[in-house]
Amino acid sequence: MRAYLLDEINRENIQKIVEFLKENTSRSTMEQIFWVKFPEDLLSPLQFRHTGCQPHFFAVEVGPDWIKLEFFVRSLETMKCDCAGYCTDAQRDHIIKFADGMLDKLSINT
Repeated sequence: MRAYLLDEINRENIQKIVEFLKENTSRSTMEQIFWVKFPEDLLSPLQFRHTGCQPHFFAVEVGPDWIKLEFFVRSLETMKCDCAGYCTDAQRDHIIKFADGMLDKLSINT
């Protein structure tokens, strides 16, 4: 899986990140996974046409001293569809900007 990994994060900052994610994302049934919705203007043409699969998300996984943001776009409505797949360049940039913005807002240096 292609992903953006931020590691060597202390426990206090992991807690700040988890609280931020709880307030600003959708929660998964798994405690350490969060879903971040893509804005419609960043969807690929295929993803945009698949209104039944929308919204589209990327996953953020939180570990004991790391967070991983997946470069994979998926729907929570269906697991098997052609609109799920690795992100476009613009979507990848959005994921990285999301991570950087979160760290800036929380005053976390990595």
